[in-house]
Amino acid sequence: MTANRIPAIRGQKTAVSLAVLGLVCALGLGGCSTVKNALKKPDAEDRAVASQGQRLSILAFQQKLEPSKSLKGVGYYLPPVQPVASWPVAAGPRDAVVQNADAAKSFRVAWTKSIGAGSKQETEVLAQPVSDGRLIYTLDGQARVTAFDVNTGAQAWSADFNPHVKRDKIGFGGGLALSDDGKLYVTSGYRFVAALDAATGKTLWKKAVDTQLHSAPAIGDKYVYVTDVDNQIFAFGTADGEMNWTYQAIAEPARILKAGTPVVSDGTVYAPFSSGELVALNADSGQAVWDQVLAQSTRTNALSEIRDISGRPVLYNGTVFAASHSGVFQAMNAKTGEPVWTVPADSLNSPWVAGDVVYLIDLQGELVCVARESGQVYWIKDLNSAQPKAKAKKGLFGIGGGKAKTLPQWTGPFMASDRLVVVNSLGQAVALDPKTGAQTASVNLGGAAYIAPIAVGNKLFVVTADGKLVAIS
Repeated sequence: MTANRIPAIRGQKTAVSLAVLGLVCALGLGGCSTVKNALKKPDAEDRAVASQGQRLSILAFQQKLEPSKSLKGVGYYLPPVQPVASWPVAAGPRDAVVQNADAAKSFRVAWTKSIGAGSKQETEVLAQPVSDGRLIYTLDGQARVTAFDVNTGAQAWSADFNPHVKRDKIGFGGGLALSDDGKLYVTSGYRFVAALDAATGKTLWKKAVDTQLHSAPAIGDKYVYVTDVDNQIFAFGTADGEMNWTYQAIAEPARILKAGTPVVSDGTVYAPFSSGELVALNADSGQAVWDQVLAQSTRTNALSEIRDISGRPVLYNGTVFAASHSGVFQAMNAKTGEPVWTVPADSLNSPWVAGDVVYLIDLQGELVCVARESGQVYWIKDLNSAQPKAKAKKGLFGIGGGKAKTLPQWTGPFMASDRLVVVNSLGQAVALDPKTGAQTASVNLGGAAYIAPIAVGNKLFVVTADGKLVAIS
């Protein structure tokens, strides 16, 4: 694949492909709602298993993942708490990797505010909030951006970017990012990228594109980087929004509703795609430095054909960590892309690095703790073991399904105040012991949560599917 100056435009083709594949999955798998399906959008309960379809063991498609016997009784280092003054991009502070935020010590809800439209038939709340330390910014299901006071939740401003045109009645995806010079960048499935004055919400520039932008933006020295539904990544100038280059990854019609956000570090953009590709690109030219495909060579289950890396890659100490839907959790050398280790685990989530270990939640709601340097498994905790099973549901048109039990979807983890915090589709934020995975506390969020928390100051912030911003102190 190569970098281009002019992007290929295939937005309409993608929509058709997604609809067709969604129908095939529905008939063959009894409701495969991991694929964006134009015939039937998942309801709240469907979204709880949108990444699971039929029940599989953690073991990424018939490979049983077990704790390493050699690690039995061996301890590991966890970092002390660290203050987090701001959360400007999906990855957090640009100058450090947050491992254990000094936040949410009391673990109780401080306040809840509406951000606008929640997830409904034609809308989906997918964007993680960002914050400059004074205000926290959200993007609702209909492209409304709102700024709230971090301490009180008071609204500072709100701006509506919904085009309100028939062509873009549905516009999933997009997100937010803040730059050091006070700009708030917005990307949207409504086919635009914009820069706002973060203090006032005034639009500084706005550029229309021909395809739906799927990911939240990532910010480099000169460009804003964002991927679309056609597996293209664009580099827009931060000053004026002019497109400088694009890179086309392998086209892939099957994807997860949420998209992994690119990560920028030391002149390199690490971009995840629904093809299972993780590509390192030169930030200035868009030329590929290396390319890894996180997909199993042998795929015996139709669900494993969905290769999407929908969780954000994590860059730490010269290593990139990422996981795909098709059953590959991998650590790679950041400069060469050479795999350091591979664990057979399927996931929609971003890994979380903390000291000597890396945590990951798989598709079945199992929290895996692995050694950061070797990839050996310390322990596995089934987060659903204490949860009641929901009633069985049938697939699309009543075909298929009927036997599988609906279990919660889990998102996270996020380490704060020496606890792992995860959220779920039951509307809970749950605190876990980072040494064992045992539950230590929980709070009711008031609505299903599919977006990982962020930390700012002494609080964690969670956006729920019904369009609420919840502050946990």
